Amino acid sequence: MNSRRLNLPNLLVLVVLCFAAAPCTAQTTSPSPSPGSTPPINESQDKVKVFTEEVVIPITAFDDSGHLSAALESQDILVFEDDVRQTVRSVRRIPANVLLLLDTGGALNPAMSTSVTRDIATRLVSNLRTGDRIAAIQFGSHLEVVKDWTTDREQVVRALKTKLLSGNRPQLIKALLAAALQLKQVPSGARHLVLITDGVDLSDDHEALTEAIRQLLNSNVTVHVIGYGALGRKKIDKQNPLVQITNKKRKSAKDIADELMYPNTQQEQKRWKKIYVIVDTDFAMRKKRSAYKEATEQSEVWLRSLAEETGGLVFIPRSLEEMGPRAEEIAKEIDSQYVVTYTPKRPLAEATVEEYRRLNVASGVIGLHLRARRGYVARAQ
Repeated sequence: MNSRRLNLPNLLVLVVLCFAAAPCTAQTTSPSPSPGSTPPINESQDKVKVFTEEVVIPITAFDDSGHLSAALESQDILVFEDDVRQTVRSVRRIPANVLLLLDTGGALNPAMSTSVTRDIATRLVSNLRTGDRIAAIQFGSHLEVVKDWTTDREQVVRALKTKLLSGNRPQLIKALLAAALQLKQVPSGARHLVLITDGVDLSDDHEALTEAIRQLLNSNVTVHVIGYGALGRKKIDKQNPLVQITNKKRKSAKDIADELMYPNTQQEQKRWKKIYVIVDTDFAMRKKRSAYKEATEQSEVWLRSLAEETGGLVFIPRSLEEMGPRAEEIAKEIDSQYVVTYTPKRPLAEATVEEYRRLNVASGVIGLHLRARRGYVARAQ
């Protein structure tokens, strides 16, 4: 029987040669890209994601005379985070996000009025730059968004003229919490809160107030204040002195009856004017006014501290005439700020919950002065 057989070694050699030839065949059949052509994209290939951490802080620059600086560059600024020098990546200007928080509940403050608050807010809005985003909230007997975020200044002014209402119970704490939520709707870096108030909340809840301030700090917002406190105290003292010396007697029904019945006698008595000392005996009301005045003084302390901590301005005018120009000054400050960015040397991913990192911003140029927030809440991006 003439059968053809392959021994085992020869069979193994043949199998190995077949497998070795397979990749070679695949390589020769694949078309080579022509010079200058774009290789086809492999959809199954994993996309590469690059995460960049960036801290954004607003900075105001001014010279020795107090004039705002019109030119600021990266090398002019020294930024320290928790005492560690950072490398400034960029300095630029961007549109601001400005939230007006308007107190219309001035029942105890004779200097406060809705019309004055409206005029101050309108003057501020009118002096903001085109492109700034603006919103407004009023708090008196109720809390209400007067105008949601918009770049249309005329719409904001119209809302201020038609929607502001006087109230009797200021709800400052609720208003601050609402402001923090409202500001989180807009990009960080240029968030501004302008607070026009006497700083008093009738609830006297210090824990709730602390929580509201914490929420504002979490929003990394710059707080500006125009306060009614000093004006109110001054007007209360003038209108309601404890002892009043006058030549006019407080009249009773009997006095009026005597004047009607005996006019000649009254004319004779008027020739000899008497001096009267009038003592205010409404001690309950005096106690209430005294407590209110003390509350305004206490509020000015934490309002001033909050503004300074966040890099904002605070004004406590002593006359109504000062309030309008102060509003214009705040508007000018907001639109003159630069936004400085840097990548923190200690990554944000390492930050603990609500970690507050201290900032120190200094000038690298003689004659240049900088104002910025004193810290920020670090969050992993």
